[in-house]
Amino acid sequence: MAGNNPAFRNPAFSAQGGVAAAQDISAQQLDEIYNRPSAEPQGEVMTVEDTIAKTVGAFAVLLVGAAIGWLTIGVAPFLFVLGGIVAFVLALVNIFKKEPSPALILAYAAAEGVFIGGISAFFEIAWPGVVLQAVIATFVVVGVTLALFASGKIRASKKATKVFLIAMIGYAIFSLVNLGIMIFAPEVGAFGLRSQEIIPGVPLGVILGVFVVILAAYSLVLDFDFIQKGVQNKAPRKYGWTGAFGIMVTVVWLYLELLRMFAIARD
Repeated sequence: MAGNNPAFRNPAFSAQGGVAAAQDISAQQLDEIYNRPSAEPQGEVMTVEDTIAKTVGAFAVLLVGAAIGWLTIGVAPFLFVLGGIVAFVLALVNIFKKEPSPALILAYAAAEGVFIGGISAFFEIAWPGVVLQAVIATFVVVGVTLALFASGKIRASKKATKVFLIAMIGYAIFSLVNLGIMIFAPEVGAFGLRSQEIIPGVPLGVILGVFVVILAAYSLVLDFDFIQKGVQNKAPRKYGWTGAFGIMVTVVWLYLELLRMFAIARD
């Protein structure tokens, strides 16, 4: 059942579609908002602590949604699909909204959580233990990226960001083509072209997964850079929600890519 479900076979599609656009919107906000003096009172400007609090709150809502999606997979398997559709729509709304809306961001977190919980349950049934592997790997990638950024060893640059956006466009096109192959040519494999071995014993999905994890790590660098510049330029406090939303989208994308990569490797 899981192998014939389009959402199951391409779980990261709902998260990855808006990542490149999100980074572009973030760059515009940095140019238009952060590079001018702030007239906000000292207590109403962006701070690292406040942004962390918003991020933790958003992830708490996401985890509650994930628990619901996980626990209802046996009685309402359609619920996680609905959650994925709602999350995708809300992600686009939040990305293109001029000012952040806490209510819409938390609604996205809840819907995305339901999707993640349901898809994780499907993967765990097919490949026991894969969810724990993906969770641990996600924490490791996020932790290492944050440590390197905090130490100043990695920084966002215009040239690297251009390469990142080009790579994201290419990956998005590949994902759409692969989704069509999985739907109309299921005999190719449960994961489409990702199931094919281009090196003996090594599926394309594993090689591509490593590449996408690197992309997601750089996306995190862009998120951290957005927050850092916002704090330095005393941006309005509400843009802490933008930083929290960016981190949440990237971490969800990273987790889903790792989940799929480990499943392909074990398959």
